[in-house]
Amino acid sequence: MRIMGLDFGSKTVGVAISDSLLVTAQGIEIIRRKEENKLRKTLARIEELILEYDVNEIVLGFPKHMNGTEGIRVELTNEFKEKLERRTGLPVMLWDERLTTVAADRTMMEAGVRRENRKDFVDMIAAVFILQGYLDRRKNEITQAEMD
Repeated sequence: MRIMGLDFGSKTVGVAISDSLLVTAQGIEIIRRKEENKLRKTLARIEELILEYDVNEIVLGFPKHMNGTEGIRVELTNEFKEKLERRTGLPVMLWDERLTTVAADRTMMEAGVRRENRKDFVDMIAAVFILQGYLDRRKNEITQAEMD
């Protein structure tokens, strides 16, 4: 049993997978597409990864604006969430992704990744931050429930 994290963008989807103990998130892939509305191959690749990694839950980054309002990307993300749920039959949880791309870019900068190479990895690393945040909250909720 694993959880998949997704950073859904206009032309890419960053993908991360948890370890089997649901403690850590690792980036595994960036799915690229030529046109924003062409999702058939993207969804097919996600299904392949679900089977390969024995995924039973998906966490999808939810792109609210910094002030908490919702724009067109939120609408597109909700549509993608519905397609994922219908196609995979798995629950899809939304996770606030504000600042994950900034954190991913900063992490790569601190690691010495050249600016021109960062765009190649930022979506996958953002997916790792989305999934890791979800895993950490999940662990804290379980720990808190055990203490009560």
